[in-house]
Amino acid sequence: MKKRITIKDIARMANVSHTTVSRALNNKSRIRTETKERILSIARELNYQPDFIARSLVMRRTKTLGLVITTIANPFYTELAQGIETTARGLGYNIILCSTQNDLLNEKQYIDMLRSKGVDGIIFTSAQLGDPNICALAEEGFPIILVNRRTYHPVVKERVDYVGVDNTLGGFLAVEHLVRLGHKRIGMIGGSSESSVGFERLEGGKRAFETYQIEKRDEYFVEGDFLKESGYQGARRFLKMAEPPTAIFATNDYMALGAYQAILEEGVKIPEEMALVGFNDIEFTSMKGIELTTIGQKKFEMGALAVKMLVERVEGGEMKPLGKEVLLKPELIIRRTCGFHLKGYQIDSRKRHGVNHIISEARHPK
Repeated sequence: MKKRITIKDIARMANVSHTTVSRALNNKSRIRTETKERILSIARELNYQPDFIARSLVMRRTKTLGLVITTIANPFYTELAQGIETTARGLGYNIILCSTQNDLLNEKQYIDMLRSKGVDGIIFTSAQLGDPNICALAEEGFPIILVNRRTYHPVVKERVDYVGVDNTLGGFLAVEHLVRLGHKRIGMIGGSSESSVGFERLEGGKRAFETYQIEKRDEYFVEGDFLKESGYQGARRFLKMAEPPTAIFATNDYMALGAYQAILEEGVKIPEEMALVGFNDIEFTSMKGIELTTIGQKKFEMGALAVKMLVERVEGGEMKPLGKEVLLKPELIIRRTCGFHLKGYQIDSRKRHGVNHIISEARHPK
């Protein structure tokens, strides 16, 4: 059996201490450039592979993070995970991916598994509004960060960082765009009632109704689960109405795709007879033949920020203040499914009730 190359072997060949070798391999300071280059050259020549188990025992870290998502079926998480994995790898960390299927028991089992493997921290995109698993980790002080979804529990808000998009503004922009195109009968397909994302996007849409004095009809609000089938069923429900909506805002693109399919099956023309808006700007939405109008968010950037913030906490201990909230700005992306926007597309100043400036000059309702 071939002998495993160790730091001591490299130190002996380079005629330096094993501490100096460790500094060179870990890119630390206090080592001359020529010495570092000689050590790295020897390590490459010997095909040195670090002993991660031994290193984790010494450093009390495994350089591994858990990533807990709701479902890999939703393309949004694939794009978000790319930002997380790429950034983690660049910082020397590995990722273990877990999918909960929106089940709190699954989430708890994955948390136990990840901790048994000694992960340094966990990135959650699966948080439910009253998530007891995340509350328990927050109370314990275990390093975690929430991405995209969050819980409003006071302990979590005080002790856990959060990275997401301004969903309320995004929902407002989506409905506002439809109103500006002349639609008064607007249906909305929400996500899970246990998701902060679904709640916030619906809230933003409802505020646009209030701002533009559009009647809110209960039958025009249906609940989905962020998956394609629920968007399909929601649209079918609208289309069966005696007076169906003339436009639909689905609170994510995957449901919008399901709605798109249902609309076409009924022989209804998009956008001439039914306009459609999604949320997330996942990859398929720009494809020719679909060209979905949507609310874009920086998914890769969101994931990258989450990793950096969590690693800073893992490596910096408790010195950094917790409970930081980073909200990225959403962007209205206008494509074929709503038709072309009105020339000029300026918001009536009388409707500007304290909203942030964004693409369309819209303002976020307070």
